[in-house]
Amino acid sequence: MGYIKFDKNQLINLEYSLSKEMIRSNRAGSFSCTTIIGCNTRKYHGLLICPQPTLDNDNHVLLSKVDETVIQHEAEFNIGVNRYPGTYNPKGHKYVRDFIADIIPQVTFRVGGVILSKETMFVTEEEMVLIRYTLLDAHSPTRIRLKPFLAFRSMHRLSKQNIDLETRYDEVPNGIRTRMYAGYSNLYMQFSKKGVEYTHVPDWYKDIEYTQEKERGFEHHEDLYVPGFFEADIKKGESIIFCVSTREVNPGNLSRLYTNELKRRTPRSTFENCLGNSAQQFINRHDEKADIIAGYPWYDRMGRFTFISLPGLSLEPSGIGACKAVLQTMITEMKGAFFPEFGRGLATSYESADTSLWYFWALQHCAEKGERPDRLWKAHGKNIRTILETYAQGTPNGIRMRENGLLYIDAISPNLTWMNAEVHGRTVTPRYGYVVEVNALWYNAIHFALELARTGKNEAFVREWESVAERIDKNFVEIFWNGENNCLSDFVTDNGSNNQIRPNQIIATSLAYSPLEANLRNKVVDAVRKELLTPRGLRSLSPKDPQYKGRYSGNEQERNQAFHQGTVWPWLLGHYAEGFLRLHGAQGVGEIRSLYHGFEETMMEDGIGTVSEIYEGDPPHAGCGAISFAASVAELMRMIYLTEVVYSEDKKKQNKKNSKK
Repeated sequence: MGYIKFDKNQLINLEYSLSKEMIRSNRAGSFSCTTIIGCNTRKYHGLLICPQPTLDNDNHVLLSKVDETVIQHEAEFNIGVNRYPGTYNPKGHKYVRDFIADIIPQVTFRVGGVILSKETMFVTEEEMVLIRYTLLDAHSPTRIRLKPFLAFRSMHRLSKQNIDLETRYDEVPNGIRTRMYAGYSNLYMQFSKKGVEYTHVPDWYKDIEYTQEKERGFEHHEDLYVPGFFEADIKKGESIIFCVSTREVNPGNLSRLYTNELKRRTPRSTFENCLGNSAQQFINRHDEKADIIAGYPWYDRMGRFTFISLPGLSLEPSGIGACKAVLQTMITEMKGAFFPEFGRGLATSYESADTSLWYFWALQHCAEKGERPDRLWKAHGKNIRTILETYAQGTPNGIRMRENGLLYIDAISPNLTWMNAEVHGRTVTPRYGYVVEVNALWYNAIHFALELARTGKNEAFVREWESVAERIDKNFVEIFWNGENNCLSDFVTDNGSNNQIRPNQIIATSLAYSPLEANLRNKVVDAVRKELLTPRGLRSLSPKDPQYKGRYSGNEQERNQAFHQGTVWPWLLGHYAEGFLRLHGAQGVGEIRSLYHGFEETMMEDGIGTVSEIYEGDPPHAGCGAISFAASVAELMRMIYLTEVVYSEDKKKQNKKNSKK
């Protein structure tokens, strides 16, 4: 029983169980993330991680974890797990019997004759975690003790014992209210059951170790604050809900709240349901705005990946509304022709060559979902004209259209594409001049703008930009074609071509408007298949290249060296699939299905029920990077849509046509 589950033998093996993480968000900016046995291995792990807008633009870890103790006959059994230098203490994993996550994460412990289950739920659009403890079996009177570990710090930093700590607390119904530092939200810890005893014994637990941070060469020891502990009797068959929130609740409503939230959940009972659930966690709504979080646990919004992810994520039933809300939010934060790429507020960066061009791609998918072209032109025509005109005239960061109609990026800006990793301030993969995917997106953007402008009867715009499109038609292949490798160059400067075989060229085959004829698209797809295709996506560089790095490990600098030098990116698989299907139609559906079905086994790996940001270039292609990445999930969902909707209809038509012959 159960789609995502782990048994005792898997769970007590720490090397195995600590590599499995789970992520849950409230779809409004807050999230919970830890391992399946509750032992934190990253600074980004915590049960309640949420914004503190009065402090900064970061998410903050308020509640790091909760450790439990089962008490019978005055004997105490600690079922929590913490890592300290050289040891684990306590070693509660030895009591774990199973883990299942089909609806919500549930861990079952067995201590002698006691069987206790722990279910954790993040409440939708609330900064609130509900933990339900149920005593499934016991032969003697039983008590449980809960010890909350608090951090109250940015998720990018670590907490250390300090003299600024506020140890004061206030009683609230069935619990307490406290906070570690001025400026933070109060943290309310309340129970569904009356009579839970709280003992205030404030203390620091020092040198908790995060092994994932240690591997990356980061600071990895933290001091966590425990204000005290809660104790309660629990009877066989009884459930007690522990609520941790930034607002006070009515304890009498907790059971109903838990039940109602449970009904809202889609069971993670299939591969497709897992992807759908994961997709919903990236779209965050707050007030009238909506954002797409690029990935968990450490990313915030990233403009480029917002537009890349939007078509796939908006395939969910409520997707078109979310799509419009995300687009509108991004538009309100435009600066001239550019969308925010990184950061928020005064720290926002707009440095990107292609984010504004991916905006056109996202709009195209709105049109595919039934948005009328004339309405799209009315709503977005001004932005479209601004972007095209700015690129044509030249941008402050060195992007300009040349006489041949193509965009050229000056050498002073070598990190404006998505391959922008740096080591010690130096771009690892400098790409400038005529960049292949930037110009493919530019061509597609112009043609889509012309499509909309014709419906809006903007004849002057059509005349002006038709001539640019014609120039690109004449020059794209001449500039980019790499006859030696029978594919496209990655970028071309005035001094020559970069002929490393990279996946960026696949985007020239997948777009609705491609600058390539079918025979050349076929050659590009074939080259990418032979050199870059893996079961987990496309490699960022051919293994035959001397700069190829097949492993993603070591400290931050070593990982950044490999980030775009062979590491596999799942999101590119969506463009490979679309390029392939545009050539082969329904006949290619089986091959693409086998590619995305191959990801089903990853539902039990790394971030369970979701898809990692990257995978290693060398087999067995271990998952790396963010444990859940919006573009990875979105493009797998789009692959399913392409095979089951777009090209399945094509197949039906073809079968019908053949039956008439």
